[in-house]
Amino acid sequence: MDVIELLESASLLVPEDVATVNDITVRDVWDYLAHDEWQIALSLLEELGDGQTLPLTFWEQLAEAAEQLRLERSAAWCHWRCSEVRNGMVRADLTLRAAAEARRRTPVPAHGVLRPMWDIGNVSAGGEASVNIARLWVEDMPSLEPGGRATVRLVPLTPSHWRHVKPGQRITMHEDRTVAGTAVVLEVRLPATSGPTR
Repeated sequence: MDVIELLESASLLVPEDVATVNDITVRDVWDYLAHDEWQIALSLLEELGDGQTLPLTFWEQLAEAAEQLRLERSAAWCHWRCSEVRNGMVRADLTLRAAAEARRRTPVPAHGVLRPMWDIGNVSAGGEASVNIARLWVEDMPSLEPGGRATVRLVPLTPSHWRHVKPGQRITMHEDRTVAGTAVVLEVRLPATSGPTR
C-alpha cells in the first residue's frame, strides 16, 4: 500500500467519537488527507492512538507510512506501540541514581534502545530475587541523565512474568548487580488479549 492508503486504512480503525485533548478527531485527519498533508495526518493519528487501545494493525500501518515518508522518529514510535500491543506495557515514574552513586555515567537513550533488567518482585526456584528484562522508552525527552527523573514506558521481554505488577508498586532497574534506578508503576496494560489495569 502507498502512504495515503495506509493512512486512510488506519484512520478507519479509530472510533469516530474519539478525540484528543485538543478536540482533534478522525474527521480532522480526513481533511488533512484530502489536502495531501500526509505528515500532519500521520501525527494526528499517532495522537489519537495515544489515548486509546487500538489494534495492532493500526500501529503497523502507521509505522509503514512513517517509513515511506522517511520519518524515523515516528516510525520508531509506531513500532514501539506495536510491541506494546503484543507484549503489554508498564508506565512508571523512574528516577535514575546519580552518576557518583551508580555505574552509569552517560544518559539513557530515550527511544527503546536500552533493555535493562528489572526487579519486579519475582523470585527464583532457590528463593533468590530474580530480574526480568524490559525495553525502556523515555516519554517526552531525547534521553535521561544520571540522577534524572522521567515517565518511562516498559515493554516486557516475557509478558507472563509481569502479570502481577500493579500501579503503585516500586520496582528497581538494574544494568548489573547494582540498582541503577527506582520506579513507581503508574499504569499497566496487558498484551492485546487482556484488558488494561490502572
